[in-house]
Amino acid sequence: MFAEGETVQDNVDWRLDQWRKERPDIDPSPMGVVARIQRACRLLERELRDNFAAYDLQIWEFDILGTLRRSGSALTAGQLVESAMVTSGAITNRIDRLVAKGLVTREVDPGNRRSVQIALTPTGLELIDRVVVAHVDLEAKILDRLSPGDREGLAGLLRTLLLSLGDEAPVNPLNS
Repeated sequence: MFAEGETVQDNVDWRLDQWRKERPDIDPSPMGVVARIQRACRLLERELRDNFAAYDLQIWEFDILGTLRRSGSALTAGQLVESAMVTSGAITNRIDRLVAKGLVTREVDPGNRRSVQIALTPTGLELIDRVVVAHVDLEAKILDRLSPGDREGLAGLLRTLLLSLGDEAPVNPLNS
C-alpha cells in the first residue's frame, strides 16, 4: 500500500503539526505517542466489537469465556474478577447474563460450600472455540502490515510501557 520508505502522515501527525505551529515553544512528540495508542485502542475495539457481534457476543463476554477456556477448568467469581479487572458486582451481573444465554454454569464448589465455581457449558465451549479462531485470524489480519520483527518489537515496547504504568502479571495465576 505504501511505497518502500514512504512516510505517510496520519491523523495524529496533522494534530501535532497544529501544535507545533501554535505552540512552537513545546515539544508535542509525547502527545504523538499517547494519541496513537489511544486512537489504536479505539480503532481496534471497533474491529473487535464488529467481529464478536457476528457471534452475538460483546467484548466482555469474549473476555470471560476466553478466561474460562484458557484456564482449563472452572474458576471462582473472584478469579474472574482478577482476570477481568472489574468489580465483584459487575462480574456477578456478567455471569448472570452468560448463565441466561446458556454459555456458563454457576455451581457451588463441592470442596468448599462457600465458593461458587463458574464453568463453560458445552455450548459455551463450542462457541469460544469457534470465536477464538476468528479472533486470532482478525488480529493477524490487523497486524498484517507489520513484519514479524516489527510485531515482536512493538510487543516489547508496549510491554515496557505497560510495566511502567504498573500493569504486571497476576500474583496468583489462574491455573495455579
